[in-house]
Amino acid sequence: MPDRTRRLVLALVLLFLGLAVVQPYVTPLLYSASTPRIVAARGDLADNEKSTIALFERASPSVVHVFAQAAAQDRGLMDIDNESEGESGNGGTQTGTGFVWDGAGHIVTNTHVVQAAAQSGGSVSVRLSSGEVVPATLVGMAPSYDLAVLQLGRSLRLPPPLAIGTSADLKVGQSTFAIGNPFGLDHTLTTGVISAVRRRMPTSEGREVSGVIQTDAAINPGNSGGPLLDSAGRLIGVNTAIVSPSGASAGIGFAIPVDVVNRVVPELIKAGRVRNPGIGIIAGQEATAARLGIDGVVVLRVLRGSPAAQAGIRGVDAQTGTVGDIIVSAGSREVHRLADLTAAIAEAGIGATVELGILRDGRLRQVRVGTTDVAENRQ
Repeated sequence: MPDRTRRLVLALVLLFLGLAVVQPYVTPLLYSASTPRIVAARGDLADNEKSTIALFERASPSVVHVFAQAAAQDRGLMDIDNESEGESGNGGTQTGTGFVWDGAGHIVTNTHVVQAAAQSGGSVSVRLSSGEVVPATLVGMAPSYDLAVLQLGRSLRLPPPLAIGTSADLKVGQSTFAIGNPFGLDHTLTTGVISAVRRRMPTSEGREVSGVIQTDAAINPGNSGGPLLDSAGRLIGVNTAIVSPSGASAGIGFAIPVDVVNRVVPELIKAGRVRNPGIGIIAGQEATAARLGIDGVVVLRVLRGSPAAQAGIRGVDAQTGTVGDIIVSAGSREVHRLADLTAAIAEAGIGATVELGILRDGRLRQVRVGTTDVAENRQ
């Protein structure tokens, strides 16, 4: 290689080495953004974004934050309840979500949010989306459905009630929108889809709510009692429970279907309680029936003077322990367990007549029995 070429190559190498040495010092001087950067044009929001924003802006003012303060003597128990339910709370305060039901200031929430405060003589207050905190009184609870109704004290600006939809025609895959106060964070929106319909959910009163909606919209502690909405912003369910080993959302949340809510809430407003249609029997334990290989509801005892007694239905013989009647159908519905019978009687309502398929001494017979208002845990 000629000397001239060698010198040129060496010069270039030295130049690049020099640039590498000074580059960390020169680049900040030339390229540092020491003044606010120019905002890039975004363009229009996507149509689905616009509809979600509009839904939240329309519905969120009607969603409230519920605070249920247990009386002092029950606060230790309240703290245990908070831990077991996964609801956010401290100092004996259970918190959850609710929403405006009507123009009279009725608020719908979950029973388990306010139950301890109600039973201990504690207090309940509601924080509106405006930030105003309003005392509330308990109108009524339906533990069998985990629903409760509160009455707001005087408020100068009452938010509008949520629009009501139906849960009868919901489809798996529909969009869902949950608004609530997870972990005490006000007015949080989560979205998802309907993961399943017609689930069954046990309640604290030994009953089951049928037709429960399963959603993967994030439902966390503090969302209890909040609305589950469809893409039109209509109420389709009341968020009530999650399935999670950790106590936080695992993508499996449940909501009480709005068709149940729309039946139960007016009864609570009118009478402070829900009339439970039944026929006047006490059913045997399902686990015992399963061990005996029985498919159906074993009639353990018939209440005196009840429609079941008038129809001649028989319970277990108290002296011999011999099984009496086993209910295997109600109307057109097969009855395999108590929830099937409860659902059939609930659909019929109070004052109706239900045709029951009954196994007695190995023979199937049909019995017509009326329905009446019964206490909790009886059918």
